[in-house]
Amino acid sequence: LQIVYEECGECYTLYIVADTSKQRETWISTIRHGCLKKNASFYLKYHPGVWTKSLKKYKCCDQIDRNAPGCKLSFIERHDEVPARLNKVPSPHTDVSESSNEKVYVAIYDYSPYDKRDLQLTTGERYEILNDSNEHWWLAKNKRGEKGYIPSNYVKKLCDLEIFDWYYKDITRQYCEMLLKKDGHDGCFMVRDSTTKGNVYTISVYCKEKSRHYHIKETPDGKFYLHEKNTFDTMADLIYYHKHNSAGLETRLRFPPSHEAKTVPATAGFGHDCWEISQSNLVKGKLVGSGCFGNVYEALWKSNIVAVKEMKLDTMSEDNFIEEAKTMTQLNHPNLVQLYGVVTKSRPLAIILEYMQHGSLKQHLKNNKPLILYQTEKLIGFCMDVCKGMKYLESKNFVHRDLAARNCLVGSNYVVKVGDFGLTRYVINDLYNSSSCAKLPVKWASPEVFQFYRFSSKSDVWAFGVLMWEIFTCGDEPYADKSNTEVLELVCSSNARLEKPITCPKDIYQEMRMCWKKNPDERYSFSTLRENLSNLLELFITQN
Repeated sequence: LQIVYEECGECYTLYIVADTSKQRETWISTIRHGCLKKNASFYLKYHPGVWTKSLKKYKCCDQIDRNAPGCKLSFIERHDEVPARLNKVPSPHTDVSESSNEKVYVAIYDYSPYDKRDLQLTTGERYEILNDSNEHWWLAKNKRGEKGYIPSNYVKKLCDLEIFDWYYKDITRQYCEMLLKKDGHDGCFMVRDSTTKGNVYTISVYCKEKSRHYHIKETPDGKFYLHEKNTFDTMADLIYYHKHNSAGLETRLRFPPSHEAKTVPATAGFGHDCWEISQSNLVKGKLVGSGCFGNVYEALWKSNIVAVKEMKLDTMSEDNFIEEAKTMTQLNHPNLVQLYGVVTKSRPLAIILEYMQHGSLKQHLKNNKPLILYQTEKLIGFCMDVCKGMKYLESKNFVHRDLAARNCLVGSNYVVKVGDFGLTRYVINDLYNSSSCAKLPVKWASPEVFQFYRFSSKSDVWAFGVLMWEIFTCGDEPYADKSNTEVLELVCSSNARLEKPITCPKDIYQEMRMCWKKNPDERYSFSTLRENLSNLLELFITQN
């Protein structure tokens, strides 16, 4: 029995002599069970035959490459079917089987429930989904038969790439390079969605103090390859092959960054239908911001760091605010600041939000202007982050109404998220326009907002164009030398627009100009803007 294993990026072979096939199976089962407890990953296939020097090939399949992927599915259990792309295999002693009538998913993050109706998740284990009618919280059953609700974004299908520890979804090229450099070992790698090409994956690998990037291509019949002479049925087979053979890469693949490098996504609320938060469970900390609607504090909720936004009296219609908050808890996207819940049974009214440690995008840009003003790739990345969040809101027919750099926040991994969405939908109009509170965001407002107070996704697009201008000036004030009356005149009558920032590429400025078309129907959608920005980023990377 040959057991090939990888440790610290190096491959080794353990040889075991078994007297019988039954003893051989016992060895495999025992070793697998022990490795599972340490979250080991298993190769999908193995070679039942040996590679011999005399034949210079495997006896079982005639492959001449000693590092070729196996030809037979690895053993798990006699009656347990192995899914085509499974990486982290669950315990053999599981009651959750995969049948044609069951939806079986794998947990990709741990989850500890706060509500007794919810179910704990353990990374790598399988769960049967009993009811997925709610978008964000599914009823599930674990291998012990226990049932409860789980966050849907914490589990993935058995065939989904996200069950692999080397796959990083929704990560920017720049952050990818930062993680690889932080690890610092040659061969440290990840597979990520291409920043610039839809439905294309990229292998990023660290070698000789530099990150290299390779697009994974796909043949018409669905096989994956980096070089046409080596094609593979699955992405896992491709990665396995290149872990043992560089085959045109700068170095062979060794190991991904540590699991801690992956950002655990926010859940839509702290539990299934659990959006009312008791004030007594909040430990309020320092003041981190203030605005028209109230003050924002850093706080603790059951060991979770959160942001608490307290509402000032008489600035909101309370009944409408509560209904709106319920709607907002159902919005969940990596580029939206997550609303976890609300405090409505005591005063002041408050909303509990995801905490973003680097604060507002506007302040981040201003504080770091000397460092990032000429980092075009990073600035386009900020624009794309906001655009992805707004594309999601657009798909939900949700209008932001106050999109600006001050209302976007920067998280721990410098991912930008859209915040303060929805809070203006039920604002009492006369207070919203009064000088004592937040005025209409004149410098971000489109002509139809000025003239008819008409908000739509297309008025959000106009504001996004101004936000892009803020990003490429690193936080400058738009129309800084103009009064609100002069801005209104410029936008509605003279058709004048903000000038191109000095360091902004012409093509990016043209995207801004398309956002500022007077006729809303002529403006791009966020979906189109997302695609255009991706193409421009690819062009910029290619040229530089």
